[in-house]
Amino acid sequence: MLEIKNLHVKLEEEDKAILKGVNLTVEAGKVHAIMGPNGSGKSTLSYVLSGKDGYEVTDGSATLLGEDLLSMDPEQRAAAGLFLAFQYPVEIPGVGNMTFLRTAVNAQRKARGEEEMSSADFLKLVRQKAKELEIDADMLKRPVNTGFSGGEKKRNEILQMAMLEPKMCILDETDSGLDVDAMKLVAQGVNALRDAGRGFLVITHYQRLLNHIQPDVVHIMSEGRIIKTGGPELALEVEENGYADLKAEVA
Repeated sequence: MLEIKNLHVKLEEEDKAILKGVNLTVEAGKVHAIMGPNGSGKSTLSYVLSGKDGYEVTDGSATLLGEDLLSMDPEQRAAAGLFLAFQYPVEIPGVGNMTFLRTAVNAQRKARGEEEMSSADFLKLVRQKAKELEIDADMLKRPVNTGFSGGEKKRNEILQMAMLEPKMCILDETDSGLDVDAMKLVAQGVNALRDAGRGFLVITHYQRLLNHIQPDVVHIMSEGRIIKTGGPELALEVEENGYADLKAEVA
């Protein structure tokens, strides 16, 4: 599904290396989690994969279903099936949530050579997905994320993911700033989308999210590299002992 080989990335403006040889393979149907201390390069990895400006790939490759991801524009990556749920979703005043969702869904369908969804079909689908995610109908009528609480913004991201049905979902610290109830709702939405044809890369600081989204594989990232890979028990080990022991072991 997603294959990253020897990925090196630097900040364009500062000429500062952030990723220093990341190797990672996420298979279809699997959930991979990345944990690591602040500044280890976790969010940079998600930005580079989704095509955010300000980063320069100096070496390595990243492919999605065998296609060169790094040569695509951000909207091409989205149409190819890549989705990024942001740590801090932006507010878009003046753009209605429903308009935003329908435009996004139909833009991707058009890019893939599919027929656009009719208003009636879209309305039926979005109401069904919103109900499953316990999203109030009023949220659909408001401008995108404007005045939303942290939990509402994150649930809105999961609603976007449910509507777009991407192949590869990247969640960048989606649990950031959420209380336990909001986190459970977000996790339920993610778990509902797990299937054999979709891969997940869940970036998080804390084990608590992984109590609700059970990963198949856990990676520990430090100083721009993945330093250890294991099963869910690796996240528990980090929760108990921190990263210092792992970093010392690798050193």
